[in-house]
Amino acid sequence: MTADPPLVLDIDGTLTRPEGWGIDPRVFDPIREWEAPVVIATGKAFPYPVALCHFVGIPELVVAENGGVVYTGDDVFFTADREAARAVAEEYRAAGYDLGWGAEDTVNRWRETEIAVNLEQPLEPLREIAADHGLEVIDTGYAYHVKDTDPNKGEGLETIADRVGIDLADCVAVGDSVNDVSTFEAVGRSVAVGNADELAKAAADEVLDAVHADGTLAVLERVRGS
Repeated sequence: MTADPPLVLDIDGTLTRPEGWGIDPRVFDPIREWEAPVVIATGKAFPYPVALCHFVGIPELVVAENGGVVYTGDDVFFTADREAARAVAEEYRAAGYDLGWGAEDTVNRWRETEIAVNLEQPLEPLREIAADHGLEVIDTGYAYHVKDTDPNKGEGLETIADRVGIDLADCVAVGDSVNDVSTFEAVGRSVAVGNADELAKAAADEVLDAVHADGTLAVLERVRGS
């Protein structure tokens, strides 16, 4: 039996329950028992994927904030402009809009390099303000992310691979969103779950019928030891 391939896993839309919210606990054991490195690559703020690694019980190999923060297990790299994203948020609020997460805003409280805005908030003024600051807005299906135009998940994954000794050609990546396209382009095999957006589906080597964690679990079972 051959070894498990290295994995690159998104969180939202990929490890979530079939209804789309909350980590599906069925993914914990297969990920913890995986014999090759597992990289968590997400748009979430840095503490979230680190905490997920803690709870699952795997080494902390993390690409967070769409590539804005990269953790190799030894070193943290910040690859984006923190201040510009915060300036966009301030100007957006000054224009009479809201980020949409409530007064304490735990979605952005620990975010290092970008700002996330609730999907119920107006998009076009956010895009205009972000463009004025040289930033972009991407819609992951869970939030509007105001981010630097340069870093992405794929570049973050390359940083981890270089330092940990992972051959990206051996990696299997699973994701669901436009922010996973760069990951798909970096690895040897990419899979989009059935709930993925059209850009992710177009970039993937394979598109599943099964959605969310159902799809990811099916992939893990199929590629284990392959």
